[in-house]
Amino acid sequence: MKKDIVIPQVENVYIAAVQEWNDDFMQKTWYAYLVNDSDFDLETVIVVSTAKGSIDGEERKTSMLRHGFQKIPAVSVVKIEMIEDSVLVLDNSFMVSFFIGNTLYDKNYIFKAGEITEDNVTEVPILFKDGVMIG
Repeated sequence: MKKDIVIPQVENVYIAAVQEWNDDFMQKTWYAYLVNDSDFDLETVIVVSTAKGSIDGEERKTSMLRHGFQKIPAVSVVKIEMIEDSVLVLDNSFMVSFFIGNTLYDKNYIFKAGEITEDNVTEVPILFKDGVMIG
């Protein structure tokens, strides 16, 4: 029964936090990207993001944001959302679900509190910008 259930592993799909200039705020701002570094198109993609943790000993939790994408082509990147500076001290979670063919894939990506900093940047594949990646 349980042993017969196959849960497919997500491979070559990442979440990256990239710092870019924002003309509206006149400063650098962090943005979350979904990176599809696989050979397959991701279809019916749903991303649910939230942040939670404690600030000054008080538990905090942000609202859930939901994003939907009909199709993310193979070897491509899509911008998900801006990451507000005040939530960088919280654990930022991105739950990603998508189909490849008729198979449903699901993975929860978590940036731990304080992990999104300029000290942790590496080059993000396909996007060719510096950012913090998990996956």
